[in-house]
Amino acid sequence: MKKAISWYNRHAEELASQYEAVEPARLLAWLEELLPEPPALVLDVGSGTGRDAAWLSDQGYDVFAVEPSSAMRKVAAREHPGVPVRWICDALPSLDATFRAGVSFDLILVSAVWMHVPPAQRTRAFRKLVNLLKPSGFLAISIRIGPEDTSRGLCRVDRAEIPALARSHGAIVRKESKSPDLSGRSEIRWVNYAVQLPDDGSGAFPLLRHVILNDNKSSTYKLGLLRSVCVIADSSAGLSRRDGDERVSIPLGLVARTWLRLYRPLMAKNLPQNPQNVSWGKHLSFAKEGLKRLSSVSNLDLRVGMRFTGDTARALHLALRDAANTIRKMPAHYITYPNGEPILRVEWALRLQRPPSTLVIDEEYLRSFGEMLVPWRIWQAVQRFAVWIEPALVEEWIRLMDRYAVSQNRSLPRDQLAAAMVRLDRDQTRDVKLATDRAAPLLDAGRLYCVWSGRKLTNHTLDMDHCFPWSVWPCSDLWNLMPASRKVNQHEKRALLPSARLMNASQDRIMSWWKSAYGQSNEAIHERFVLEASSSLPVFQSSLANLDTLFDGALAQRARLRHDQQVPEWQGKKYL
Repeated sequence: MKKAISWYNRHAEELASQYEAVEPARLLAWLEELLPEPPALVLDVGSGTGRDAAWLSDQGYDVFAVEPSSAMRKVAAREHPGVPVRWICDALPSLDATFRAGVSFDLILVSAVWMHVPPAQRTRAFRKLVNLLKPSGFLAISIRIGPEDTSRGLCRVDRAEIPALARSHGAIVRKESKSPDLSGRSEIRWVNYAVQLPDDGSGAFPLLRHVILNDNKSSTYKLGLLRSVCVIADSSAGLSRRDGDERVSIPLGLVARTWLRLYRPLMAKNLPQNPQNVSWGKHLSFAKEGLKRLSSVSNLDLRVGMRFTGDTARALHLALRDAANTIRKMPAHYITYPNGEPILRVEWALRLQRPPSTLVIDEEYLRSFGEMLVPWRIWQAVQRFAVWIEPALVEEWIRLMDRYAVSQNRSLPRDQLAAAMVRLDRDQTRDVKLATDRAAPLLDAGRLYCVWSGRKLTNHTLDMDHCFPWSVWPCSDLWNLMPASRKVNQHEKRALLPSARLMNASQDRIMSWWKSAYGQSNEAIHERFVLEASSSLPVFQSSLANLDTLFDGALAQRARLRHDQQVPEWQGKKYL
């Protein structure tokens, strides 16, 4: 693949006119009856000059385009300016950056790419592509039948290869067709395959349902761990990392931090977590001295980016260590496959650091406790469907607490149990004070503009808008708070999700606001801005090196909310 990338970097300009001369509608005609209805999610792997990606976007699809050649991406930006396609620098067989987006696709297009994948890497490449598909989604692969060309990294392709790979991955070839080379090369022809994934093929949902509803439970710990993973997938996915092709690694300290956030409100109300638990912390193995000393620290103080010193830092470290150890020895050990193998594997840090005098809740610190390895299909399921899976967990947790209360001769009203289960990992109020404070000097200087309309704002017209509506994703992270005209925000946008096209049109204003309000002139605010974004957004790089990376992550999160939760869109057409 490296040889192919190098070749395309050298020849991008001379290929541009040749590629752009081919009509996408004609090229993709074989797939026409299988195309999903817009605005389905489409991934174009090996997008080249962006010809097909731009055409699909114009048809109303929400498109991600993968292209490893920097020169080809440059041509694509020139040939298709302003098209709301998310361009990703990535390549088969790993597609690491694409997986980091956390998005599953209705259609994956792999056109004139497969011959660049070395034969020894094709099984892995196919598995990665299938893992990115939604159930019932289509993988459309066009393979080149023609002479090899080692200078371009072109390898021989066998027609029987794709059907064999489909069978071995539980997928079905729904259509096979042949087509000539539309660039007029007589020695080359193409064979097209539409491969469908009939279901998720992993048993993720039956497995989760079994643990939630049927698995033996001597306490609420299994539900607590599953809900912690669900919460992390929903709100802190940026801290996850791929661990090979089959698993996702999340910091064990993050699991422990989320666990404490879920249990502390229940403990404060003395709600039973096992048949014996009748008072604060009694019979709960993680409720030790460290947690008791955190009584003055609120759940919102435990967000990523917060700094602690002195006795509070030491108490928090001990509380996280005790929670992580409980998770490792109990629910993670007992949530298993039918053969007894743990589903959520814990890699415990062999040498835990001593309680520090100063700590910052960031990825490095949270990983110092170890990591939890989550099967990719389980992670994908909770990430896409947390909005439905979590209520099932909550309902079963309430049922267990009620059962335990009855065994202790206690009467607990259901509304009290339900109120204690409300998540406190996000702001319960729309806290926009810091963002508003950062806007004040820009207002005074006459340099603050509505990110959507571009109009200059005043004290009388400023509203602080949650870019992604708080009502569907209650996030008051700094990156999600943007200055907007009160009229636009309250009468036009309201609780709608900005469309991909509108966000692209507003990109310069959004990034200018981020730079002016949260730039490096104030180190503490900049650090919080970066840590919040890296925690909650599926950024495409390992660090937020620039605002373009952050914007790409915001676009990926927008797509997840739009397609996984079906959040209604605001087109804002008059501002395009």
